[in-house]
Amino acid sequence: MQQSLDRPLPAPITPEAEPYWEGLRNGKLMLPSCEKCGPFFYPRVLCPTCHSRDISWIEASGKATLYSFEIAHQSLNPNFKVPPPYVLALVELDEGPRLLTNLVDVEPDPAALKCDMPLEVVFERLTDAITIPQFRPVGAKASGGGA
Repeated sequence: MQQSLDRPLPAPITPEAEPYWEGLRNGKLMLPSCEKCGPFFYPRVLCPTCHSRDISWIEASGKATLYSFEIAHQSLNPNFKVPPPYVLALVELDEGPRLLTNLVDVEPDPAALKCDMPLEVVFERLTDAITIPQFRPVGAKASGGGA
């Protein structure tokens, strides 16, 4: 996707999250996975369920369902230049973890959104170092931008 500097950039500062950010730069959604309990999100050194350090990384399918959403009609951050309205979403990945993100390529209208609707990941490159995952309805045509 095209580069956009219309939003504040995340600061990927923890070494345990580097495989996540590297995967995004390469167009892959990577998840930490406990050898005993399975995938989880957000990246950390211990499994949030059993506290094991036996963690590896898996490539997620990129498929998800809409778990919850909010349509933002105003931005409270002056550095966020994408004009409202936009869709803030909690998506449930097919692998199980939930991820807070934006929905793109869909009207920010409650009539166009439905919990449990199938979604797919798209990647927005913000800079050479930062790419973020966003989701769109399966089969939606790309609009070229996101929130």
